[in-house]
Amino acid sequence: MRKHTFAMAAGAALLLACGSLFANGSAEPAPSASSSASSSKRPSVKIGFIGPLTGDNSSYGILQLQADQLALEEYNADPNHKLDITLVVEDSEGSQEKALASIQKLDTSDKIAVLQGPVFTGPAFTVGDYCEDVKLPMMSGSASHKDITKDKTYVFRTTVSDGLQGEVAGKYFYEVLGYKKLGILYAMNDYSVGLRDGMKAAFQADGGKVTAEETCQVGDKDFRTQLTRLRDADVEAIYIPNYTVEIAQILVQAKELGITKPFLSGDGFSNPQVHDLSNNNTHGVVYIASPESKDSPLKTQFEEAYTKKYNIAPDAFAHNSYDATNIIIAALERAYEKEGKFNRTTVRNEIAATKDFQGVNGTMNFQPNGDLVAYEGVYKVEGNDRASETYQGTYGVDASGKLVKIE
Repeated sequence: MRKHTFAMAAGAALLLACGSLFANGSAEPAPSASSSASSSKRPSVKIGFIGPLTGDNSSYGILQLQADQLALEEYNADPNHKLDITLVVEDSEGSQEKALASIQKLDTSDKIAVLQGPVFTGPAFTVGDYCEDVKLPMMSGSASHKDITKDKTYVFRTTVSDGLQGEVAGKYFYEVLGYKKLGILYAMNDYSVGLRDGMKAAFQADGGKVTAEETCQVGDKDFRTQLTRLRDADVEAIYIPNYTVEIAQILVQAKELGITKPFLSGDGFSNPQVHDLSNNNTHGVVYIASPESKDSPLKTQFEEAYTKKYNIAPDAFAHNSYDATNIIIAALERAYEKEGKFNRTTVRNEIAATKDFQGVNGTMNFQPNGDLVAYEGVYKVEGNDRASETYQGTYGVDASGKLVKIE
């Protein structure tokens, strides 16, 4: 069994819990008890956050934002904290256009020193280009397309690149699960297309065949036509590398159509809402996501504090965002100690210089391109809820292209 169980709350409850965050399109956490008169002696700095806080997939943004807020509350509660940090929040609604408007505001009006986010891949491409142009450091906890960090020096992430996820997925499906013929139902967005491309290339390189492919759009509600064609196609399993809402509806409609072929997925399945939204039609799903971190006092403390505060357990991306915020805080402190100001290039350099950071996800280091030095985890739903998921292992791909299980 997985080592932590995710409690579920209705989406409306999540929004209510975050309702106090929004004011004129941005938000700042209330001052902590330590923000007294003496805090005026501390240098002030702003961190920006961009993510979907409303809309079908708002839970991704809300869960990550809550992790960021918790990290900052814990920091501010330490009487020895060195900086007064404000979190400025923007709701992108998952839109690239709104994400661009958000980063322009955060940059020119709010004067942030660094950005945590965006949450989704599409907005991360747009915002990443902007951040690179203006030399504003950015760190996402969930934007996973392999090209997010390509040709960038100011873009980092604490989630694993889809380049690795897709490669591990294709090889695992062929070499470990033994599938020779797969079908794919993927959304026409950067995230899903990236995973589809990576998995398909690795699967076919090993000798497998993708014998049927169907597409959809984010926001679609009816997948019966595509699923009927996949049901009748010569495929052994169906790969659905999509976001939570689409995954859940696909699984519900697959049940209605009598489809018994196994489903495979990516890290979009790791969102705790997927079981409830799919009416628990998740039995047998195998998915690839961030590896399960080893239990540690830091991880346990974070999960307990998060669950107690928000009445819902953190998903994998919330873990990533919590680590991202703490890495950013440490980089801001070092940058100020060096220059007595928050020069964005210095902040960027301090992020890049992060060495053996001890986070809730374990020991973390960045590659020269801003990606994590990381592996992928494989999970299987043995029952039909989060508690029944079993961890199948941690995997990587070596220099020769061979799938390797990391002990």
